[in-house]
Amino acid sequence: MSDSPDCCPLGRNWVEALSLHNFRNYTSLKLQLSPAPVVLVGANGAGKTNLLEAISLLSPGQGLRRATTVEFGCFSSGSYDWAVSADVHGIMGEARIGTGVTSNRLPGGSVPGQTDLDNGREVGSETLRRKIRMNGETLSSSTPLGQSIQMLWLTPAMDGLFTGAASERRRFLDRLMLVFTPESRKQWNLFERAMRQRNKLLEDTNASPYLFEGLEMQMAELGVAIAASRLETIERLRGVIAASRDRLNAFPFATIALDGVLETALEEKPAVDVEDDYRRLLSEGRQTDRAAKRTLIGPHRTDLLVGHGPKAMPARYCSTGEQKALLTGLVLAHARLVYDKVGGYTPLLLLDEIAAHFDEIRRHALFDEILALNCQAWMTGTDRQSFTYFGERAQLFTVNDAEIVA
Repeated sequence: MSDSPDCCPLGRNWVEALSLHNFRNYTSLKLQLSPAPVVLVGANGAGKTNLLEAISLLSPGQGLRRATTVEFGCFSSGSYDWAVSADVHGIMGEARIGTGVTSNRLPGGSVPGQTDLDNGREVGSETLRRKIRMNGETLSSSTPLGQSIQMLWLTPAMDGLFTGAASERRRFLDRLMLVFTPESRKQWNLFERAMRQRNKLLEDTNASPYLFEGLEMQMAELGVAIAASRLETIERLRGVIAASRDRLNAFPFATIALDGVLETALEEKPAVDVEDDYRRLLSEGRQTDRAAKRTLIGPHRTDLLVGHGPKAMPARYCSTGEQKALLTGLVLAHARLVYDKVGGYTPLLLLDEIAAHFDEIRRHALFDEILALNCQAWMTGTDRQSFTYFGERAQLFTVNDAEIVA
């Protein structure tokens, strides 16, 4: 760990108090915390990941499991009701954030199915919607949360990021860029809505060309803006990765690039010309898209290409341990980037089962970087010994069947 002044950020994103009500396996929980790293140790199924998921709901989106609203409730209570609230600190100062559902008891005490209630769809005789409040005001969406607190997470489900679907890598990249362009989430939602409407029009062979033109104009403007934000994020990350190779030598440095029509075009042409070209491609591709029953070109098809720098090898061909190390290195690079670019504030990190697959050298290198960044990282594991390196520099809690003991 370096003791130089540039490793001492001016502030950080952190959770001071956390309260849960009927969330997953927690009927009730209240935690008071300091800004120091947090370690949660316990057996599998004790509720460690549920705590991380609750915190992830304080940021834009559906949380680290991308669950539907109805899945968060503690079904044994026979109610849809659940709530997560927290006092948080971020670059905008202190804030109180709350999210959850308030409803009546389920008809007959039954448990609902896997229904997407975020869109207000009916379950039984009730229509529910997750509510979000910040500093006493109800928000119409979770997007503004990104201005209050920034966070990133790593979960075991992400271990296959480099070998899985391109959509998962896009989602990972888009969360990285939210810190710098919080409006990109709204842009993405608007792009997807316009694309869904265009896809619906493709089913109608008699649809007016004017309807297509209006939607394709929206898609071109929004799609190019999204692609430009992604390129900017990639360039920033490359700079941090290059500057931190020596300090983070326990983690192989990653090479990163984007494979997408719009991103490639933006490296050669002004954005206004790329918009015109994309609008023309959409217009000329209507018949092809109609046959495919979907839009085939756009930012929704971009892939994030990651490589193992020292081996000059695509990440998808690396071992499981190497992939985990590459992914962790990317997250640490982003945390350093946030510190460098966002007023010295480091993001809050949620690292589920982070010690798995890492030997002692890499574990200690990770912990050193967390301490050097002065960030509140929430880490889970089954083995207390894996975290003894922190000593008194972290807050350690034992989780046992939804009970928390300091």
